[in-house]
Amino acid sequence: MKEAIVIIPTYNEKENVEKMIRKVFSLSYPFHILIIDDGSPDGTASIVKDLQQTFPEALHLLERKGKLGLGTAYITGFDWAIANKYDYIMEMDCDFSHNPEDLIRLLNACKVDGADMSLGSRYVKGGAVKNWPADRVLISRGASLYVRMITWIGVHDTTAGFVCYKRKVLETIDLSKIRFIGYAFQIEMKFATKKLGFHIKEVPILFVDRIEGISKMSKGIIKEAVLGVLAMQWNSLFSTYKKA
Repeated sequence: MKEAIVIIPTYNEKENVEKMIRKVFSLSYPFHILIIDDGSPDGTASIVKDLQQTFPEALHLLERKGKLGLGTAYITGFDWAIANKYDYIMEMDCDFSHNPEDLIRLLNACKVDGADMSLGSRYVKGGAVKNWPADRVLISRGASLYVRMITWIGVHDTTAGFVCYKRKVLETIDLSKIRFIGYAFQIEMKFATKKLGFHIKEVPILFVDRIEGISKMSKGIIKEAVLGVLAMQWNSLFSTYKKA
C-alpha cells in the first residue's frame, strides 16, 4: 500500500540509520521511507543502498552533494512525495529522539481525527523531554512561547520536527516562498499551514535526546529562529504562502 511516507534527512547517521529503517518497517502500518542524505562522509547512503535490496519497494533514497540545510532537504522530499502521490507525508529525525512507534499516532490524527497537520509535541499535556539539560529545556520552551506571542498561531511546540501532513497542505503551500533552511523552517511551515486555514493538532510525545551520533544544533540555527520570526510575521502582511 502506497499511502504514507516518512521523510528522514541524514548527515553522518551511520550509527542510527539502519536501526531506524528496520524499526519503521517493523511497525503494524506499512509506511514507506524516503532518506535524503546530504553527502554523508561516514557512508550513511551506502548503508541505505544496501537495505534497498531488502526493501526494494518501500525504501527510497535521494542523495545530495554537501550540507544544503534541513529545510531544503524536506522541501526536496515534499516535492518527491507529492509527485509520487502519497496521501500522508511525514517527517522525523534519524537519531531516535522521535519514537517511531508514535508515527501511527501522528498518522491517525490526520487520517482518523481530521487534522490537516499533526505534530509530536513536547509541550502539551502528556508531552515531555528526556535527557536534556535544564538550560536547553528553558531555551526551547522560551523559543516556542516567543513564537506564539509573535505569530499567534496557537501551537505550543513550534519547533517540533516530528510531523504529518495531508498532501493537500503541501500542494497548497508555495514551497518556494519558505525562506528558512534551519530549525526555523519548522516554525515557518506551521505558520504557513495555519495562515492558509488548515487545522493543526498537537499529539503529546516523549522526546528523548539522541544517544548516538552528534547533534546538529548550533548558535546560528537558534539565531535564525529568533530573528527570523519577526521578519516572517512582517512579510506575511504583504504576501501569501498560497500557490498562485
